[in-house]
Amino acid sequence: MKIKRKKTFAIIVAIILTAALGILKYFNLLPQKVYYDEHFGIKTIYSKNDCNQNGIDDYTDILLGARQDAKNRPKYKSQYYADGYPPKYEGVCTDVVWRAFKNAGYTLKDMVDEDIKNNVDLYPAVGGKPDPNIDFRRVRNLKVFFDRHAVSYTLDPYKIEEWQRGDIVIFGENYSHIGIISDKRDARGIPFLIHNAGQPVREEDALIGWYKAAKITGHYRFENSSYSSR
Repeated sequence: MKIKRKKTFAIIVAIILTAALGILKYFNLLPQKVYYDEHFGIKTIYSKNDCNQNGIDDYTDILLGARQDAKNRPKYKSQYYADGYPPKYEGVCTDVVWRAFKNAGYTLKDMVDEDIKNNVDLYPAVGGKPDPNIDFRRVRNLKVFFDRHAVSYTLDPYKIEEWQRGDIVIFGENYSHIGIISDKRDARGIPFLIHNAGQPVREEDALIGWYKAAKITGHYRFENSSYSSR
């Protein structure tokens, strides 16, 4: 009887440990070795632009802005705001992007609003009625904007040499999620993703997970210099 109880106890403990490990892995809370471009012989690409003239190129500034938002861990809250911008500690996936661009000296809201105003027919999600308070926070609109004003790269996350920190990535056939690519990589060379889906860790090894679940439908690098002097 004692042996049977011990076996039962061991099985219960094993189940609990397996479940706990699964939860920690799911939320990317397990310790993980981090790699960078040089570990895979990948040349780090630096932008030729420095919009805010702080001595840091745009790609790096975009990365750092996204990382700061990840560190702030704003509460995931999808809401309409009368002045367009959510408070610092609230937001959704699109708020990571405009905050990242702001750190590089770009006002993404104004850029998107202007493009919609001049080309409203190209933005089907707007429905012919622009709303500056929300348009720049919709992934479907950002998809159109980056299609027009950024350079597209591979949608295959396994082509690791084509992914650089500061790149923008969009997921889903209906363009349901967006994030910024980190300079960190996993053991395969797959870059980490900086994004807000309400998860505990906002800069995480999640690109493949999202790729398998929702498909990558946009991958951009903001190389256009036409906004640098604005």
